[in-house]
Amino acid sequence: MTKRIGILTSGGDCAGLNAVISSVVMAASQKGWEVYGIHNGTDGITETPHSYEVLTVHNFSDSPWPRLSGSYLGSLNKGVKMESLETMSQKFAQGVKDLGLDAIVVVGGDGSMNIVSNYCKGLDVHVVGIPKTIDNDTPITEFSVGFQTAVQVCTKAVDDLYLTARSHNRAIIMEVMGRDAGHLAMHSALAGAADVCLVPEIPYTIDGIINKLKEVKASGRNNAIIVVSEGIKNEKGEHVSNKKNLVGEAVYGGISQYLTDEISARYNEFQIRSTTLGHIQRSGTPVAFDRLLAYVYGAKAVELLDKGVNRHMVIWKAGHVESVSFDDVVKEGTTKLDTNSDYVKAARALGMYIGECK
Repeated sequence: MTKRIGILTSGGDCAGLNAVISSVVMAASQKGWEVYGIHNGTDGITETPHSYEVLTVHNFSDSPWPRLSGSYLGSLNKGVKMESLETMSQKFAQGVKDLGLDAIVVVGGDGSMNIVSNYCKGLDVHVVGIPKTIDNDTPITEFSVGFQTAVQVCTKAVDDLYLTARSHNRAIIMEVMGRDAGHLAMHSALAGAADVCLVPEIPYTIDGIINKLKEVKASGRNNAIIVVSEGIKNEKGEHVSNKKNLVGEAVYGGISQYLTDEISARYNEFQIRSTTLGHIQRSGTPVAFDRLLAYVYGAKAVELLDKGVNRHMVIWKAGHVESVSFDDVVKEGTTKLDTNSDYVKAARALGMYIGECK
């Protein structure tokens, strides 16, 4: 009997998703398995009529899709109130039965994998997860698909902002995504040789930023770049935005304008301007490393399913592809920026202001 895999992308999109999908399809085809591409995350299974398409090597062998960002299948990141877990699990179970799925590959963050894993409890279907997020905060794995491309997009933005800042004697604050983890901000600030980088994991002061700007000015340079993560708080320890989506999750944003106002009120040797990159960080042509991850992760996922492995997530560790159980992923929780990492140490050694030393 032919094994039938369902693959879906869940959560925010990023570069490299289509390469993951194509990798799973090509690896599965080598074994004679069928692959059903599920549209719009779990919605394609739980809603009726079910939304999916049968994927073959012909979908990707002579197609630009693996080289494009976004998701060929569409993703689910609605932020709306869902029905109860019991109700959704029943709908999911019926959808799996209707489609005749033997296994599911979920491409998402730890939250997405935990949700699908819960849906599959009690079902005769195996689940393997592939981590993706521009935040790079998925537990245990060193890298998630999409992160390196987002770093490239942010670094290019730093380079571009430097040129306009230089032309106008300005200090420009660039706000990037990342939620409660500072990986994206730190990597792009270091790669772009920014003067200041603020991340949620390290406290800072407005005076500390101003002192760095004074140092820059004293050196004879007439411009500065400040990279800040959307998840940092103000000096009172509060998030600038108190907005929440319909499931109660915090919606970050606005910290760059807060910093612009605060710095400008206390220091006028630089004109301060702010830029929020927004969703452009999710786009961009996937860089080589994200494509590499996508292809090895997809091949590994099919290998695990072939061995009968269930409820595991593929990870990258010390240059090798391994897997860990969903239970371990959930137990570990969100991986924040290590404040003793080589990236942080290098930033400090190069004179970047990254907050107050503990």
